Amino acid sequence: MKRVLHRIDQVNTWIGQLFGWCALILTLFVTYEVFSRYAFKNPHAWAFDVMNMLYGALFMMAGAYTLGKNGHVRGDVLYGFFPPRLQALLDLILYILFFFPGVIALVWAGYNYASESFVINEHSTITADGPPIYPFKAIIPIAGFALITQGIVEVVRCVQCLRYGDWPSRDIDVEEVDVDKLKDMVNVTDADIQEADRYIAKKGDKA
Repeated sequence: MKRVLHRIDQVNTWIGQLFGWCALILTLFVTYEVFSRYAFKNPHAWAFDVMNMLYGALFMMAGAYTLGKNGHVRGDVLYGFFPPRLQALLDLILYILFFFPGVIALVWAGYNYASESFVINEHSTITADGPPIYPFKAIIPIAGFALITQGIVEVVRCVQCLRYGDWPSRDIDVEEVDVDKLKDMVNVTDADIQEADRYIAKKGDKA
């Protein structure tokens, strides 16, 4: 069982990292489109549709990955002060009452939404000759299914925390910058930073 759950974590991490490349592709595409529009006077009518689909694919397929890394924004003004067991109990209740019903509805509606789009060979209507959008709509139920699988892993984590009194470890992928850790790495103290600030301020006054 543990191996299966770990494999789900790995798959959703791989999917999130794969679709993370959409950010780079989107950046390059926007750069090209702006250059083409203003340098060559050759804008592309379908560019806006492609940008939306790239961002949408990134946003949806990163959901399970972010959930697995505990990276979603939460209102933890009080939650952060709770002991691990109470946190796990609250998370478990919220997963059962809100998360799974909502995501299951997303998969069900998304499947119908995507299948209808494939049947009618749907294209974007924003422009006269818009690109096909049925592949993009197919991502909706896929993203929902990935969220369900990752949600099951998170429920197991909640149960483990309730049982043992502490949260189980997660795979580390990308971490936010820890300022204190960075100071230790480069051997810089707060006094050094304050001295540098005073030096810069003096240089600014002389200028």
